[in-house]
Amino acid sequence: MGIQQTTFTILTAFISFTGWMECYGFSPIKMHHSKLLKLGVDIKRRSVLQAIGTPQDSDPIPNNWSTQVLSKLSSVIDPDLERDIVSLGFIQNLDLDEETRQISFDVQLTTPACPIKEEFKTQCEDLINSLTWSNGKAKVTMTAPDPARIGASPNTPFGLSQVKAIIAVSSCKGGVGKSTTAVNLAYSLKKLGAEVGIFDADIYGPSLPTMVTPDNDAVEFIGRQIKTLERDGVKLMSFGYVNDGSAVMRGPMITQLLDQFLSLTFWGPLDYLILDMPPGTGDIQLTLCQKMNITAAVIVTTPQELSFVDVERGIEMFDTVNVPCISVVENMAYLEVGEEPKFDEQLMVESLSMALKEKGINDETLGESLVDVVRSTLKQSKEKEELKLRIFGQGHKKRLSDQWGIEHTFSIPLLDKIAKNGDSGMPFVVEYPESEQAGVYLELAGRVAREVVKVQYANDQSRPTVAYNSERNLLEISIGSANDKDTDTLPPADLRRDCKCAACVEEFSGRQILKPEDVPDSVKPRTMNPTGNYALSVDWSDGHRSLYPYKQIRALLRSKRELNVAAKI
Repeated sequence: MGIQQTTFTILTAFISFTGWMECYGFSPIKMHHSKLLKLGVDIKRRSVLQAIGTPQDSDPIPNNWSTQVLSKLSSVIDPDLERDIVSLGFIQNLDLDEETRQISFDVQLTTPACPIKEEFKTQCEDLINSLTWSNGKAKVTMTAPDPARIGASPNTPFGLSQVKAIIAVSSCKGGVGKSTTAVNLAYSLKKLGAEVGIFDADIYGPSLPTMVTPDNDAVEFIGRQIKTLERDGVKLMSFGYVNDGSAVMRGPMITQLLDQFLSLTFWGPLDYLILDMPPGTGDIQLTLCQKMNITAAVIVTTPQELSFVDVERGIEMFDTVNVPCISVVENMAYLEVGEEPKFDEQLMVESLSMALKEKGINDETLGESLVDVVRSTLKQSKEKEELKLRIFGQGHKKRLSDQWGIEHTFSIPLLDKIAKNGDSGMPFVVEYPESEQAGVYLELAGRVAREVVKVQYANDQSRPTVAYNSERNLLEISIGSANDKDTDTLPPADLRRDCKCAACVEEFSGRQILKPEDVPDSVKPRTMNPTGNYALSVDWSDGHRSLYPYKQIRALLRSKRELNVAAKI
């Protein structure tokens, strides 16, 4: 028994004894009974504090303790919004227990699906535990606001009023795996902690009833609203659930039917509604974009050139309705070879020996040595990347990045399990959550969640403002907010010479086709317009049209500044 606990026990017994003495008129000591009791409580309290680990010799709690805590936390930067979590208002319910000296607070993120929330939590704990006057055991709770539609238009249907973000998954061409991507993206977002729904907007050929079998397929109503079906916590709705088969009707009727379907389905609180778009770029697609106030789009394609043309059409369609394309999924990008190629070694030895004899070489051991070299080479090249057969070509990731500024592209393999799960009603990421391919879908979900945050919460600081000064024949480029703007200039000819379209740069080799001397210094922009959230479209006076990702413009400015600094040295 510790010395403090022993002292407390003796005092308690002594207090009881003196209380008995006082009852009979004796006062053996002058110390009052209540003071003795208080002394015992204080000793007991100190023993409890020591037991839970509160430092007895720690610094006193400062009067401005909350200011110190917030000052520490202001060094945690949200990488997407590029601001600290204190100024963003993420810190909620800050409290200090003065007895235990434990600091507790909530970090209210923009989405429960934030893929870096554990990193945030660790950073916050390490920073607060370094305060010498705390008990070194900060309690940090990661939270997110209840789903509430951000920026919802007054015309938003009632059933969508509690949906925070709508993500369109589009392909502009059928048969590329759009619905497969939509389903696995939805369930991956659910795994990250979000409330998710999937709406199959293809009335002509609904895919969701085949791909996801609901827990209960009975269609129910909430008042006059259709209640969504569910599977493993993800809400579902498709024309195929309420009507057996696809619709056979003309375009205007389909548009009207979709409008009614949107108005009558009640989704309740959702962080993300995944909208499985019908293929194409026509009236139905534009109606959906305008009616549903879509937050962002994910484009699904395959590696062929023909599919890339459709990607461009899709990006342009979404741009006309001011919907940013935040990611591209390259489906069926490669075929995974599960094992190294097998061959008949003896047959190869005989074939090589025969070929060597025909060349006048009679060394019989040489054939065996050559087979050993082949075997060794195959063994050394057994890495995963070497066992990916790109049946449909190398794809267009670099081209998407260079021309459209879409950095986040994901490659999904041609895998029989993914196809089988799509036909069985069980999402692939649910049945194989630990597979490598499920990891790619999870990575896609994390990136989508982060990009949506940028679209919803970030201001236009990351988007440069480009204007042409005709008197000086210079492009004036401003980066930052109105209160903190950095302005620089760039000759139009420098930007024109940096065009990376297919006519100016060879896609796969990177060889420069456009020669800098072929662009006159007098070239100037006729029109300049933003394309989505990531690029600037320019029509030049020489008749050429270029598309510049904003990151490319920023890189040109950095290069110019570095050259200016080097010239001064």
